[in-house]
Amino acid sequence: MDRTSTDRFKAAILLLALGGLISGLGFYFAGNVDIASIAWFVGVVPALAALIVEILRSIGRGEIGLDIVAALSMAAALVFGETFAAAIVAVMYSGGTFLESFAEGRARREMHDLLSRVPRTATRHRNGELEDIPLNDIRPGDRLLIRQGDVVPVDGTVVSDAAFVDTSALTGESLPVRLSHGAETMSGSTNAGEAFDLAATRRAAESTYAGIVRLVEEAQRSKAPMSRLADRWSLGFLAVTVAIAFAAWWFTGDPIRAVAVLVVATPCPLILAVPVALVAGLSRAAHFGVLIKGAGPLETMARIRTLILDKTGTLTDGRPQIVSIDSHDGMGEDDILRLAAALDQASKHPVAQAIVAAAKARGFSLPVPSEVAEIPGEGVVGHVEGHKVIVGGDGFVAFRVGRRPGDHPAMAAGSVLVAVAVDGHMAGHLVMSDPLREGAGAMLDGLRREGLSRILLATGDRADVAERVTDGLGLDGLRAGLTPDQKVLLVLTERKHGPVMMVGDGVNDAP
Repeated sequence: MDRTSTDRFKAAILLLALGGLISGLGFYFAGNVDIASIAWFVGVVPALAALIVEILRSIGRGEIGLDIVAALSMAAALVFGETFAAAIVAVMYSGGTFLESFAEGRARREMHDLLSRVPRTATRHRNGELEDIPLNDIRPGDRLLIRQGDVVPVDGTVVSDAAFVDTSALTGESLPVRLSHGAETMSGSTNAGEAFDLAATRRAAESTYAGIVRLVEEAQRSKAPMSRLADRWSLGFLAVTVAIAFAAWWFTGDPIRAVAVLVVATPCPLILAVPVALVAGLSRAAHFGVLIKGAGPLETMARIRTLILDKTGTLTDGRPQIVSIDSHDGMGEDDILRLAAALDQASKHPVAQAIVAAAKARGFSLPVPSEVAEIPGEGVVGHVEGHKVIVGGDGFVAFRVGRRPGDHPAMAAGSVLVAVAVDGHMAGHLVMSDPLREGAGAMLDGLRREGLSRILLATGDRADVAERVTDGLGLDGLRAGLTPDQKVLLVLTERKHGPVMMVGDGVNDAP
């Protein structure tokens, strides 16, 4: 039975149990006690049958869970005529299993955006022609065409002169990177520039993004330590429950006392509420873009004493923002920003989009540019309201206006300098950087009050950039220039202080 069929089956069992309970109550208050008892009995039987089948399957796998207590309580209540009590347990149990299934389904939907990034086909060069092939048919050495906007399907090396890729889904870094001939490219990156050729170095199943997907799928199948603890003691709990039930029957001579013990002992909060709460927690976290590896880490968070943070997109906004605007030709700052933003409307580059957003935030009305030409990774040239405008890197713009690029006094580590030329003259520069998120300092202070004793920063960025951005946060340590495997090593090293929580927004932080 597939997942959808299972969900529908659990929903049907809940509806039958709930329908039996409600209709039985209606007949009971109408004075038809016998019919009410039949309605409750009919509602319980499907839930009890489904539970018995599940218990037998678990026993076949060598697992003995607390579900047996729920089955015993329903069966005993039916045998001794306490159909109303059986109906209550049936609704509790079927309701809990349905909610757990619903929460798992929601978690799967929240993960869909990540999993859906995996392309299904690729375009391969073969005998002077292009052919679309399934992802699993790619072999190391195959030459693939990566079109603009395509997700790189497998790990490989750039065969073209250059490539311009967006690695934000993998690294969390906000700016696309320019790769030269022979540079390695990870699967899951997005082509943010012109089409380029890639030589595959790994099969799809062995590539970077496939490993990330497997990690996410393992997380969805994970089981919480509390649930494992409950299963570990289930056999003893079952024995004690049955013993107390028989003792109550023996000493009182009333079998209903045994039924009462079984009903009270049915551990619905433990076997239902805990998994539902944990799975719902994972789903809620995923809704806000936080991928928790599984129910175990979520439960362990109560004992966390060391926190390791990624920088870009985690402590910082992950999007460049304008820090200052410098005019070099007498043009006003607002005019420089408006013309640059008008031209950048034609570009998908994150820096260009940030400039457009800044201009709109100031209430500027942006005219439509014309005769636009973009050099990926370099800059944009076009006309705005009769003016020839050039926006891009300092060297790119300076070369086109016959001026030497030079150091900018307002530049700080980690900043981006965007030059703007109008009608052949260098009009000015926009200084941009990725600032700390608003309230980052207060957030770290709040975490310390919650019991965290060590807070470290682990980033792949340069040390001078990380130090500038985090100055004044009072971190207990800073590790810069780290690769994903070095981040893992840092986490393992910090475990000597107790459980460690690693927080990052890049897919490469998932390990």
